[in-house]
Amino acid sequence: MGMLAFLLYGHIQWSSATVWFLGLLLFLVHNISGASLASNYLIGLGSYDITGPAADVNMMGYASLEQTASGVHFRLRARTFIVAEPQGNRLVFVNLDACMASQIVTIKVLERLKARYGDLYTEQNVAISGIHTHAGPGGYLQYVVYIITSLGFVRQSFDVIVDGIEKSFVQAHESLRPGSIFVNKGELLDAGVNRSPSAYLNNSAAERAKYKYDVDKDMTLLKFVDDKWGPVGSFNWFATHGTSMSNTNSLISGDNKGAAARFMEDWFEQKGLREGSDTLYFNKSEDDGVLRRVSTIVPNPNENRNELLRLASSFQPSKGKPAIKNLSLASRVRNALKQADRPQFVSAFCQSNCGDVSPNVLGAYCTDTGLRCDFDHSTCNGKNELCFGRGPGYPDEFESTRIIGERQFKKAVELFGKASEQLKGKVDYRHAYLNFSSLEVSLPKVGGGQEVVKTCPAAMGFSFAAGTTDGPGAFDFNQGDDKGNAFWRAVRNLIKAPSQEQVKCQLPKPILLDTGETKKPYDWAPSILPVQILRIGQLVILSVPGEFTTMAGRRLRDAVKTVLTSKGNGKFDSNVHIVIAGLTNTYSQYVTTIEEYKVQRYEGASTLYGPHTLDAYIQEFKKLAAALISGQAVEPGPQPPDLLDNQISLLPPVVLDATPSGVNFGDVKTDIPSNSTFKKGQLVTVTFWSACPRNDLMTEGTFTLVEILQNQNKWAPAYDDDDFSLRFKWSRPAKLSPESFATIEWRIPESAVSGVYRISHFGASKSLLGSISHFTVRKPLLILEAMKDYDQNATFVKMRLSGTDASKDSPIKALPSFGYPSKEAEQPEAIGKTIYTTKEVVHDAAQPPIAPKEPTKEKESSQPMEIVLATLHVPTKEDVKGKGPVSSTTAPNQPLKTSKDKLVIKMKP
Repeated sequence: MGMLAFLLYGHIQWSSATVWFLGLLLFLVHNISGASLASNYLIGLGSYDITGPAADVNMMGYASLEQTASGVHFRLRARTFIVAEPQGNRLVFVNLDACMASQIVTIKVLERLKARYGDLYTEQNVAISGIHTHAGPGGYLQYVVYIITSLGFVRQSFDVIVDGIEKSFVQAHESLRPGSIFVNKGELLDAGVNRSPSAYLNNSAAERAKYKYDVDKDMTLLKFVDDKWGPVGSFNWFATHGTSMSNTNSLISGDNKGAAARFMEDWFEQKGLREGSDTLYFNKSEDDGVLRRVSTIVPNPNENRNELLRLASSFQPSKGKPAIKNLSLASRVRNALKQADRPQFVSAFCQSNCGDVSPNVLGAYCTDTGLRCDFDHSTCNGKNELCFGRGPGYPDEFESTRIIGERQFKKAVELFGKASEQLKGKVDYRHAYLNFSSLEVSLPKVGGGQEVVKTCPAAMGFSFAAGTTDGPGAFDFNQGDDKGNAFWRAVRNLIKAPSQEQVKCQLPKPILLDTGETKKPYDWAPSILPVQILRIGQLVILSVPGEFTTMAGRRLRDAVKTVLTSKGNGKFDSNVHIVIAGLTNTYSQYVTTIEEYKVQRYEGASTLYGPHTLDAYIQEFKKLAAALISGQAVEPGPQPPDLLDNQISLLPPVVLDATPSGVNFGDVKTDIPSNSTFKKGQLVTVTFWSACPRNDLMTEGTFTLVEILQNQNKWAPAYDDDDFSLRFKWSRPAKLSPESFATIEWRIPESAVSGVYRISHFGASKSLLGSISHFTVRKPLLILEAMKDYDQNATFVKMRLSGTDASKDSPIKALPSFGYPSKEAEQPEAIGKTIYTTKEVVHDAAQPPIAPKEPTKEKESSQPMEIVLATLHVPTKEDVKGKGPVSSTTAPNQPLKTSKDKLVIKMKP
């Protein structure tokens, strides 16, 4: 193979026919040799919409009563892979764009699978995991403590998740084909920080010294390759919280992991295998920003402004009118990218041991002083409510979500393109249910021998109510509280006073809510938990029903790896890949090390089953690993309860939708000027009279659509409500009003082409008698190919391209004269560095406050030319080290004092 490559690419000159023949031979050799490695498994993937109710329903994650859904940032999905031996075992992994898995969801999904497939898929070989977004509808869990803020059980939230899992499952099952799986691993350094470092530091120095970082930085990725179609999907595991979106956000969102999945699926459909190529690499020069679908849908656009104006004026806005339900709109956007008959590419960004890992990587600051929060308690002058973590796009949470999602996406693309280690070996699994309220755990004693300890019924400590730096709590609670106070104990006792045995068992945690011993109106917290281990060759997945902290996850992985490698009789070596799949099959909050538990920060206070919770998990997973090696079965354990019939729902239904007299559903309330002209980067906003989104979830559809005019009479879908640039916002003029509005916001992306666009809104209204009527409305507008509408806080240098007319001045964006660049994607490497351009420029005129030294023309030269802008100040990382992020409110004319006092623009000849 190496000699053949030399012949093709060495210094020997070959005719085009010879090169073509040798290239074909190389292709055949590669594929024939690969065939011997392929087809060791059957693989199938599926994906389905689980977005749920976009109005009135409290969001799951922050437990904030004020955080109620009122629109869509982008859609949520269930993504599934199935791996099977051709004549043997199979297993399933489902990744949900949801806060966590739910026991009742798992139970009902398994019931449906049994009805459809018999005993082919059971609790033994099916794992259902959540990405931990805090921006999805709640009310789909069965235990009381997790549905208090959602006003109880929300049947609509529950149904859409169960339905979506089943449909994604069916897609995966029906697409099972021969294929292979490749694994790759790499470090991602800038997508997570430890939000409880004081607790992490309580682990021994010797243990901490074994690791480079105080959070796990490894991403582990699987690449699924169909024998016929080539790559058809990827799943990866990486630990970072789904809290880039704050507790004030009300738009449904998959947060950073959902965003990463959307970016990668769109990237693949744009770039992957268009010509049957298996080469997939990320082109940074082309893909600096968020990937967009429109560029692959729209042909070369008409750039003539007068023609665009004529076309735009020929279309009039439609009034709101009845419409049949159309659920194919969003899929039309994606189908426009997909090759005929090719399986849909499915990419999932799964959660791992994220318990103490925050995506708010700039650190936690006080909102009143701008200073760092207290290290031990995450407070500001004693108040936890003022301490917030800042994401990389601060103060824009949507930008932070994009950036953290994009960082995971780019790492996944890198690992995907270089994945070469093929998974080989058995498909196997073990599963057991355990009663964690009284599980005996055998531990080594100091000085030798063993002692037996027990876990406790579930309980939550005082620091639980303090929240985290990702979402602070309320009142006077603080993290790190191992004492509690008399007032809140009295309040607790009105609900349920813990027994003395429980108080002693949970020490040093002071109990705020005794959830494990509270049974009215039904169970407040789980006691029966699942543990599960899945094997695909040399990959082992540990399915855990909670959020393990960084060090807790490391201990669990190390313990399982020791069993597999020391007792496996050669079945596993040191190259075994072990990943933790967090928040899987059900939810039971946090798991810390015993040392972290003693500190009683939020994570320790939320470790439900007492100080020996982690030891219990390690003990039981070691048993599963030993059984996996020996081929022995394990006891199934006690079944968890099915509490569906016990559920209480206090969420009022939609009673009636209405509009003012003379107004139809879908009529425009706040318009944009007719035939408006917009620039890239500008925000287009239009508001319609609408109805409650709970009347129709538009599953696998969309509430809004941007279309572009093609061939003067055909509209092609370009953006839907699953796109980062398009947001659907819903509101009422008053809380109990039957009237409501839909506001559509479209931030025109850089990849948008010139043309005539229209914005459509789709909805469904409910009459007083309960009937549902669908409606639609379309609003034309004009988009021209124009300069980007840059941030007003940026500094501009006006230049003219040499050899062009003076009327064609082109603004070239320089670095902002204060703070960090506002858009990371536009200037990813700008801080403290020289800007390069390949264009020769002639100075024309400068915008204040910057002026070149002399308005002289630069002559051509074999050396790079320089223009020095002497008044531009560019802060370096060293300039602001330890001072926190630079405020975006700094006056542009008052640049920071920095080590850089000039900006050099070099011109390459």
